[in-house]
Formats: sequence, structure tokens, C-alpha cells
Amino acid sequence: MASQDWFDKDFYKVLGVKKDVTAADLKKTYRKLARKYHPDSNAGDEQAEAKFKELSEAYSVLSDPEQRKEYDAVRAMGSGARFTAPGGGGANGGFDDVFGGMFGGGARGTSTSYQQADFEDILGGVFGRGGFGQSSGGYRGFGGPTPGRDVTASTTIDFLTATKGDQITLQTAEGRTIKVNIPAGVSDGQKIKLRGKGHPSPDGGPTGDLVLTVSVRKHPVFERDGLNLRVNVPVTFVEATLGATIEVPTLGGEPVRLRVAPGTPSGRVLRVKGRGVSTSKGTGDLLAVVQVAVPSHLSAEARAALEKFHELEPHENPRDDLILRARG
Repeated sequence: MASQDWFDKDFYKVLGVKKDVTAADLKKTYRKLARKYHPDSNAGDEQAEAKFKELSEAYSVLSDPEQRKEYDAVRAMGSGARFTAPGGGGANGGFDDVFGGMFGGGARGTSTSYQQADFEDILGGVFGRGGFGQSSGGYRGFGGPTPGRDVTASTTIDFLTATKGDQITLQTAEGRTIKVNIPAGVSDGQKIKLRGKGHPSPDGGPTGDLVLTVSVRKHPVFERDGLNLRVNVPVTFVEATLGATIEVPTLGGEPVRLRVAPGTPSGRVLRVKGRGVSTSKGTGDLLAVVQVAVPSHLSAEARAALEKFHELEPHENPRDDLILRARG
């Protein structure tokens, strides 16, 4: 935006707010107006589209504390004055009126001299430039257009969507709907950048981005271990002791059958190749962690049989090696 525009445009009036409006009230007002005039809600209405751009331009400046402070300073300094060409005859609103009082210039009719270096310093302090040869672009200088501001958002997806990937639909604060492709294998807390889905530029520059933070709901059975999926699988004491073939669940598919070898201890991991998370970087495995289930209720006959087994089992203390290693 050219510097003159800040003298010409009353952004507070555009949004219908007072100059002391709080950031929260400013945002609330903008969202309400943006929904009303958004092009998606006013297809083919050029006036609504122009109004939406005007609102976005005003909010882009006033929602940024630094730009708002700078804008207020320029408006207060200029009081609606315009730069006039030399020889303007001392008309009201001339260059001397704007800068004369600030730098010791005389009243209208008094000759005031400005060297080029001084003039550059004046504009540099007001508009954020070091001189005519340096441009920061957009509102703060005379260079290229200002990029639109990025927007941050968050969403929560289920475990299966995070693992397999899918397309979801989001709705922005302005009422726009955005299709987002969730890549397979996205992890909890991961950020996804959607280019060009942020705030529009106030002066014709590139649109900002949308930075989406993804939260993943926990699964009641599976958990992520890199690209692997881990699941705890209970087996009975007899299955662990004598060996057995058991069924193990898979994520989004039919169970697979696994062989539990005789004498399998609790905590042993049985691996199923290729049944983990599949991404462009590779495919993980399914890790079935054996958990020996201890019965909480025994019949009298079962207890008697177990006591008989205890008499017949090897009389070894399984904790002897643990205690020995602990002593060093």
C-alpha cells in the first residue's frame, strides 16, 4: 500500500469500531463482517467482494499491534493532510504543515529547507525504511506487496485416520470450508502447512498459509511405536506353558493367527511383518506383546490340580538370578 493510503483510509470506520477497540472486540467484529461479505456467501456480487477486501485490508493492519501503532501515528501526524507538489502556494495540508511543526519549520509562508538525507530519515522513521534505496514492501514502505498473514488452527482426528490417511473438511472462522489431506502416518502434535489458505494480502501480495496442528485420539487397543503398531495380547497360563495358536487383532482388518511357543514368558514380542503403519517412507510391523493372564477365580478342582502341579514342577526360584545381578 502507498503511504498516502494511510492518510486517506480510516480503517476504524471501515470496520465500524472505535479507536480504542480491544483486540478481542476487533476480532469479533471482523469475523462477523467477514462472514456477511465473504465471496463464497455472495457469489457474483462484486460489491460484496470489494467490501470483503476492504475489511480484510483494515483488519490486517489493526490486528497487528506494531502496524496499528504505526498507522495511528501516521494518521495523528497527518490529520488528513496530503503531500502537495512544490509551489502549492502555501495551501492548507501542504508538506510544511505535516513536517514543519515536527522539525522546527516555520508557519505557512516561511521558507523551510529539507536536505534529501533528512527527508529519507523522516520517511524511514515513519514508514519503517532506511531510505529510498531500501524497501520493506507493503504498508511499511514503497516496495512490493505485503504477504498475507499465516493462520494457525488445530483439529483432532481418530487413530485410524491418522494411521491410514484421509481427507477431512475444516471450517474457518470466516465460514470458509477447506479440504485437508491428512497423510498416512501423521503423529500426535504434528503440524501440517496448507499453502495459500491463510489471510489474503491487503495489497495484492501472496495469500498467507494455514498451519494446522493435528491431535490424534488414543486407540483402545493399539498404540504407535514409530511405524510399528503395538498391541498387548493376553494368553492363558496353559497356552504360555504348553504353546498354542492364537488370534491377534489388526488395525482395520481381519485378525491374524500367531503361534505361541511352549514356555513363552510374559512380555515376549511376536512380530507380524508389514501390518503396521504404511507411509511413503516405509511400512512398519505389528508387535504383539504377550501378557500371561492369571485367573482370578479357581474352582476347587482346579485349585487342587494346580497344587498337585506345584508339587511336581521343578523347585527353582525364578528370582534367584535377579537378586544375584542386583547385588553386582
